[in-house]
Amino acid sequence: MLRGLRSSAVVCVLLALCFAAPANAARLARWTQLTKLDQVVDLSPQLPSGAIIVDETSGLASMHPGRRPVPYAPAYANPGGDEPYMAVAPARRRGRCSFGAGTVYLLRLTPSTGVTAVDRRGHVRQFANIPGPGLATGIAFDRVGRFRHRLLVTVTLGIESALYAINCHGRVAELAGHMPKVEGGMAVAPRGFGRFGGRLIAPDETSGHVYAIPPNGAGEVVAPIHLPVGGDVGVESVGFVPRGFGRGWRALVADRVTPNNPHLGDGAILAIRGTRLRAAGVRPGDLLVVTEGGAKTVAVRCRRTCHAHHVADGPAPAHVEGHVVLVH
Repeated sequence: MLRGLRSSAVVCVLLALCFAAPANAARLARWTQLTKLDQVVDLSPQLPSGAIIVDETSGLASMHPGRRPVPYAPAYANPGGDEPYMAVAPARRRGRCSFGAGTVYLLRLTPSTGVTAVDRRGHVRQFANIPGPGLATGIAFDRVGRFRHRLLVTVTLGIESALYAINCHGRVAELAGHMPKVEGGMAVAPRGFGRFGGRLIAPDETSGHVYAIPPNGAGEVVAPIHLPVGGDVGVESVGFVPRGFGRGWRALVADRVTPNNPHLGDGAILAIRGTRLRAAGVRPGDLLVVTEGGAKTVAVRCRRTCHAHHVADGPAPAHVEGHVVLVH
């Protein structure tokens, strides 16, 4: 039947094989283990020293990517809860108000909801208490200004989340009390991220949506993601690709050991080299979105419109937590 057909493209169409894999399948990047750490739950942005702060369920460590972590701030101990996500204060001071460059701010999940601060000398203090019921599920700094450069925290109760902003003195303001449910690593979008620039970008694993949230909490879905959905499966971690991204860079995520779960976790920091992500089509300004189960990854690009494309996969057992960070 195929005699005389010399074009492989024609053969492909006739045999319906053209759709067996995405067009960029050969260029898909893959998350691989960088460092073994059983209870790693989050990673910080890179500090001026080149190190990152590693948030383990039991405490904190400091690590230069590719080296072994060393204990950091031994006075800090997680008071309870499996997901005490963190954010690190930016170096830039805003007016008279300073969060303290390099200070780590961690969600406090028990015995009451709030934020704990750990400064660069390892001193620990209770920074803020958040009123009302619910579980603290996300934390990020506003480095753009739409939220007045405050620390943002989400608290989830039932099918809704509330959004709080905290200034450098620890004063808490509720911005929105009834917004879409969100949980996981989140980030404020840079100004160049289309019409969503300056908004809080936050995922919801249950619905599979990634929301862009303004200060009034009226979240909009950024773009169709087309990744698996569900608890401990769907979208969990986000991070923006900085300027200059490429050779010499890596993307990192936390892959925590999670017993009695469909995705048991590898107990590691996972990494992808920048050159591999560039080959998969990732560019500066893109939003990387990673699923909790299996570390399936898309890049979202927003200009006049937003669209997502599949760029990477991870080990099938991966159990991803916290933020995506880009280091060099």
